[in-house]
Amino acid sequence: MSLRFPRPATPLGPRARIAVVVAAVLLLTGGSVGYALHASHRSARQQADADASFTLHGPALYFRDTATGRVAHKPLAGTPGARSPGGPACDRFYASGDTALCLRAEPGVLPKTYAIVLDRRLREMRRITVPGVPTRARVSASGQMLSWTVFATGDSYATTAFSTRTAVLDLRTGYLIKSMEEIPLTIDGVRYHAPDVNYWGVTFARDDKRFYATVSTKGRTYLVEGNMKDWSAKALRQNAECPSLSPDNTRIAFKKKVSDDPAAPWRLYVLDLRTMRETPLAETRSVDDQAAWLDDGTVAYALPGAAGRASDIWTVPADGTGAPHVAVTGGSSPVVVG
Repeated sequence: MSLRFPRPATPLGPRARIAVVVAAVLLLTGGSVGYALHASHRSARQQADADASFTLHGPALYFRDTATGRVAHKPLAGTPGARSPGGPACDRFYASGDTALCLRAEPGVLPKTYAIVLDRRLREMRRITVPGVPTRARVSASGQMLSWTVFATGDSYATTAFSTRTAVLDLRTGYLIKSMEEIPLTIDGVRYHAPDVNYWGVTFARDDKRFYATVSTKGRTYLVEGNMKDWSAKALRQNAECPSLSPDNTRIAFKKKVSDDPAAPWRLYVLDLRTMRETPLAETRSVDDQAAWLDDGTVAYALPGAAGRASDIWTVPADGTGAPHVAVTGGSSPVVVG
């Protein structure tokens, strides 16, 4: 029996051979570029992560080092320039319990933010992409409730030309509320509806159910008290922004608008939730930050830095006495880790 082999295909012409070679080159080049981009992104991500030895341990003051963009820490009584580097790269940072929240901006034509949830060893547990520019971050005392705010448009609370998006994440259930704007809101005892409602600056109570936040609508700001259990919010008073609940859950530090000067519109106050009496703090400069409580008697906040630094962290007594003091030179996003 003889075997029959198929006839060879018609030889390729010069143009066809060139086309095959070009296609092969493009395929190989594309694969190389894809691998290079993947390796580049992987390297950038590794460089943005915390060093293996950098963890949450205290008592210490953690903060964002504005010179490097990475989280650092220092002893509570250490000098303003002291710091131990090695934390993750973040634009806003906060930590409590066994959880840290790192907001990391990703520049581009359409800016976006990574909300990165970290454990006590600062290993990534979850990453959420949010369109916008990072501005506020908070973690509840238990470490189970997280919230962050981004500027969807604009980049300053000093004007009305901005829009925010505030999310809440419950680590116990994994449930993510991407935007708080739909929460039923009551103002002056009446259910309130408006298309321009914005929320920002959430702070959680120790029970992980009650929270406080800022609401802006029709050119006014309100301090609202909310309840995660029945998903509701009610306005407590006007002209209160970026609330921060004290560790004993009895007072709120906030910034109050005291001037129409866009360069210096706010001053720090503390509100007693039992009496609703407010106290101006000894810091008279305009503070555009969500203050953090170092303990029940002291709040910390960032101000534009001296000597060309982006910002410095200051502290001031929470009862209106005393005077401000520099806690960290070249820092922002202060938080005490116990």
